[in-house]
Amino acid sequence: MVRSLLFALSVLAALMLPAQAAAPKVLRYAFPTAESGFDPAQVTDLYSNTVLAHIFEAPLEYEYLAQPARMRANTAAALPDISADFRHFVFRIKPGIYFADDPAFKGQRRELTAHDYVYSLKRHYDPRWKSGKLYQLETTQIVGLSELRREVIAAKKPFDYDREVEGLRALDRYRFEVKLALPSPRFPQLFTDPGLTGAVAREVVEHYGDRISEHPVGTGPFRLTEWRRSSRMVLERNPGFREVLYDEHPPAGDTRREAIAARLKGRRMPMVDRIEVAVIEEPQPRWLSFLSDEQDVVERIPDQFCEQALPNNKLAPHLAKRGIQMVRYQRNDVSVSYFAMEHPVVGGYTPDKVALRRAIALAVDIEREIRLARYGQAIPAQSHVAPQVWGYDPAFKSEMSEFDRAKARALLDLYGYVDRDGDGWREQPDGTALTIEYATSPDKVFRDLYEQWDVNMRAIGVRIVPLIRQWPEHLKASRAGKLMMWGVGWSGGPDGETFLNLGYGPNKGQSNHARFDLPAYNEAYERQRVLPDGPERAALLEEAKRLMVAYMPYKVHVHRIWTDLSQPWVTGYHRNVFVREFWKYVDVDMDERAKRSKK
Repeated sequence: MVRSLLFALSVLAALMLPAQAAAPKVLRYAFPTAESGFDPAQVTDLYSNTVLAHIFEAPLEYEYLAQPARMRANTAAALPDISADFRHFVFRIKPGIYFADDPAFKGQRRELTAHDYVYSLKRHYDPRWKSGKLYQLETTQIVGLSELRREVIAAKKPFDYDREVEGLRALDRYRFEVKLALPSPRFPQLFTDPGLTGAVAREVVEHYGDRISEHPVGTGPFRLTEWRRSSRMVLERNPGFREVLYDEHPPAGDTRREAIAARLKGRRMPMVDRIEVAVIEEPQPRWLSFLSDEQDVVERIPDQFCEQALPNNKLAPHLAKRGIQMVRYQRNDVSVSYFAMEHPVVGGYTPDKVALRRAIALAVDIEREIRLARYGQAIPAQSHVAPQVWGYDPAFKSEMSEFDRAKARALLDLYGYVDRDGDGWREQPDGTALTIEYATSPDKVFRDLYEQWDVNMRAIGVRIVPLIRQWPEHLKASRAGKLMMWGVGWSGGPDGETFLNLGYGPNKGQSNHARFDLPAYNEAYERQRVLPDGPERAALLEEAKRLMVAYMPYKVHVHRIWTDLSQPWVTGYHRNVFVREFWKYVDVDMDERAKRSKK
């Protein structure tokens, strides 16, 4: 009797306990390169921008599953009002959007307003932050802002954020306008990038000062809760994020995307509670961590493992059997090696300097590089304009992909780059040593690529030596114009102008790492940017491509092909090359992950 009574009481007590909370959904992910920080006005690298795209929000965004790219409103209530001459734009922000809680707000809930976007855009013009993205705004010629920047630089005074300029003003609490000196038909595209036009609150910047890059506070779906530099980042769901429901519209006939859209339609985003990002620079441990179920997504299978994971570019049977999902796609990028145009050895516009760069470029065996260093996961590039963007022409052919060492040697001989002392290495025309210093990094990917450079240069008698540092150190030196040569990747939005930025003279120290400054190229750039899309603009893009080939400030190598894999417990993973903020679109079945991990 006593035992029965005790049992009944224990059952009743159990029923009265609150239900156990469901385990948080965690998406685990790895970067192959270290981040640099999380302030939109300061960072330029892909991986830092990927993180901040989930914290900050731009007024517009690209639809996640759409193809071709299609813009829609994000924090804006609708697409902007645009004047007929493409010089006046009015954005209206939705009421009721709030920043994540932060001590900078002193316990008050802080609503997003039009003034926040005005302030955030002005930050790129503030010399204090040394914005590497300023060129994207300056080339649009927002009335009065560049003039204000020059004025404060000349006077050596702090930037005056309270000074109103004609080209950028808040009209009221939820509307702001932008006025341009010249037409810019594609200007709204800039407002899809959280890394450029994401809203930052003035109180947060003033509260944290020079440490602002460590304390990102935005209106987005996640907030940064842990950061171990170059090692680990943790983002957690922003509890104050507004209600946003999954509603995507894939292209008709794409069954994979249609299935994702149907399965997730109406779900509130984000669907996961926590993002754990590790920095794993070496390809092998990054790949093994995915195979060991320690990562939920691997972005870009490391090239050296593509043969075993993708025989004949198809998912390997042993991976398919595990339920692993594959997304294979052409990147909207170019891989380039630049020559510092202001360097006394490889720079300059005289025939002998142009000949040296073109000879070096002709000696590069791109097919061998793709086969040995990139494991077949790329196609040769003919210009610096990438696939999937307006202005890319698959029929365009140029010397950029030509491999001809005989021609390279002849060019060097013709312009006096010969071996005068018999040591097997060429000297400069004036007899001084010719040594190419190529910036590279210690991880395997960069080692493999540098090895190709060493083979190529030895074949034509040009001495090359590596400058080995971590990627963030090279980036800092490159912006200051202190590297001789460096190999980097460049990706952009859906328009070719984002790639023409690589050679535009006023962009030196920002997108223009080569510091190329050719009047004819600058003129073609400036003329095309005010035109609507059409044959006249396309002809100017082609002219810019040909000038880049002729003067060779960049040796453009390849356009990469990436393959991403996701675990079977991940739903909704897709790769839209114009959308960095994809974490909010995926779901993780923690029960399924636990069951499979026990097998």
